[in-house]
Amino acid sequence: MALAPRNLEAALVLLAALMRHGLSQVVLCPGSRSAALAQAAGLLEAQGLSLYTCVDERSAAFFALGLGRASGQAAAVITTSGTAVANLLPAAVEADYGAIPLLLISADRPDQLKGCGANQSVNQECFLAASVRWLGQGDGAGLAAMADGAIAELAHAALLAARGSSQAPGPVHLNLPFAEPLHADGPALLQARAALEAAPPPPPAAMPASLASPASACPGPLPDLDRPGLVVAGPWRGFPQHWQSQVEALGRWQRRTGWPLLADGLSGLRGQAQLELVAGYDLLLDCPDHCLDPGLRPAQVLRLGPLPASRRLQRWLAELGGPQWLVSEADPRCLDPLGSGCQQSPAGLAGWMALWPDACWQARPDPACLELAAAWRRREGALQSWLSGALPAAAAEPALARLLGQVLPAGVPLVIANSSPVRDWESFGDPAAPWRPVYSFRGASGIDGTLSSACGVAEALGQAVLLSGDLALLHDSHGWLWQRQLQGRLTVILINNGGGGIFEQLPIRTMPEAALDFERLFAMPQPLDPLALAAAYGVPGRRVAAAGDLARELAWALQQPMALLELVTDRRADANLRQALRRMASTAMLQP
Repeated sequence: MALAPRNLEAALVLLAALMRHGLSQVVLCPGSRSAALAQAAGLLEAQGLSLYTCVDERSAAFFALGLGRASGQAAAVITTSGTAVANLLPAAVEADYGAIPLLLISADRPDQLKGCGANQSVNQECFLAASVRWLGQGDGAGLAAMADGAIAELAHAALLAARGSSQAPGPVHLNLPFAEPLHADGPALLQARAALEAAPPPPPAAMPASLASPASACPGPLPDLDRPGLVVAGPWRGFPQHWQSQVEALGRWQRRTGWPLLADGLSGLRGQAQLELVAGYDLLLDCPDHCLDPGLRPAQVLRLGPLPASRRLQRWLAELGGPQWLVSEADPRCLDPLGSGCQQSPAGLAGWMALWPDACWQARPDPACLELAAAWRRREGALQSWLSGALPAAAAEPALARLLGQVLPAGVPLVIANSSPVRDWESFGDPAAPWRPVYSFRGASGIDGTLSSACGVAEALGQAVLLSGDLALLHDSHGWLWQRQLQGRLTVILINNGGGGIFEQLPIRTMPEAALDFERLFAMPQPLDPLALAAAYGVPGRRVAAAGDLARELAWALQQPMALLELVTDRRADANLRQALRRMASTAMLQP
């Protein structure tokens, strides 16, 4: 067989094998070296493959990242050779640290063209090596030189590694050389299409079984269920397929122990009516150590997943001194920046609890445990009542975080950008607001790909709302291009505070101010109109004049395929407001 048709055939074998093992979504970036993969993906659309196209490899990778986070299944990104592969690195880093399945497929030059000055021949196989779970290399002579069985095995191994069969889920890089001639002609494409149409329908995709890492025995020593303890639930990084079992296991734990539950804003637990939780821990713990109520101190702590972002909570946990246990969802890596020496299990809470003897769950909570829970519950109730009255009605950022949870319809997924928005949601969000899935890409906590990731979440779930600052949104402005392909609806709520508001909350500004050009060196405000920029991409938008108008404007935006709502805030005034709220909360909470 001529080489160009064989390149196409090999690409079809690869993608068909990936589909048999559960791949259903591919994001394709333009290129010549990757032509066989592009042609194969186009032919396989008729076989059920969902195909998206994107001119920006960085945006493509973050879109696939959003798909993977929301669906629990790896999406694939196909790129050509050279610097196109380097643009995948930011998403690969986030997928690595955030434990998100992601498959990155790059076309490459054959070995004979590497290291000899041939055009666009670079060491791209090394670009992602520090972040990927596995690097799969095609034959150095070209993918066409491999037997079909070997290609299929390569595909299967790649998806297994992305799903975390023996390690945390994460990114995988398939680097596939293609030798010239690269481009199958019209007759070859028609012949390949006819062969696909004549073939029997493919079997149902083989979806993975349980993705949590099992444990063969109950590790010890275990928490004493009859001593006062505390549960701290960090951001949820498990698969959506395991979510319900996580909630049910937590309910069972609370019914048995009575332990209070401190739930991060990204834990997905706020709004779960069957759980008793504390949301205001960041403010409750923001007072001098000697002023903290000793009745709030537990003898032991169960931590679920990575730590919440609250530095106050982290310091308090580090100073407790009692034993701590950490249970993660299929991530065996160290998740203990406190250096507490806690025992860690990657089995997931439901899997970990299943290893305990059934008799453990029959007793009722000890009175001392209930007393600890009551102490936290009293403080939480008082704080939330106080916050509802203390937050201003104006469009201040802490107040907007609380208001959004109240006016956003129940169940609508929310994606929160890093920096200030996610911290305000943690500290000032309303725990009485309706439940909804909440996502934020906190693996590496960058602002890369914010809009594109949210587009991926919206596409996977059918709808989403993104809460973002102005620099994070501008950093990924190519993400607006997704509006032409999205089937899911996306509403973007922009908090425009004229630059990097997070720096106002750090001890960077100097007095006198003339000693440092804070605006130029840190805040970096950009002189552009975000509504006009969105409109240039065909996305309608409105400026929300007052916080009281948010509900009405949100109702309009949620009916659009994609829309932007802009709220203008004062970052310096809001930084002062946060400090004032913390001081007032600390004073108010000192009263029993």
